Amino acid sequence: MKKVFLLSFTMVAFLFMLAVIAQQPEVDRKGPCRVDAEKFCKDIKAGGGRVWKCLKSHEAELSQACVDHMAATKEKMKEFSTACKEDKKKFCKDIRAGKGRIISCLKGHEQELSESCKNFFKKN
Repeated sequence: MKKVFLLSFTMVAFLFMLAVIAQQPEVDRKGPCRVDAEKFCKDIKAGGGRVWKCLKSHEAELSQACVDHMAATKEKMKEFSTACKEDKKKFCKDIRAGKGRIISCLKGHEQELSESCKNFFKKN
């Protein structure tokens, strides 16, 4: 029971994190990229990864903290994609990416996920 709760809690927390990441402007307008987003992308409408793209276009001018944050986020998404690729195909092939929909789909199949995908959620 404790293990199931921990896995569920971890997945919900990660779902929230990825929902935020899927809406890149929310990630970029807070935390390590907040100042850079305000400086370079204040007129960019949130949604669809537009602020993320704006920040990428100013990468040479960004603070090191923001550059590091963006690199870590990109790496985490790459790890997720690798660890859960087959699960995504198997359980969520008809789900449109974005706004945490894939994570929600995988969460609905948490008992059936591959070990690599389960381990990714445990780790993150």
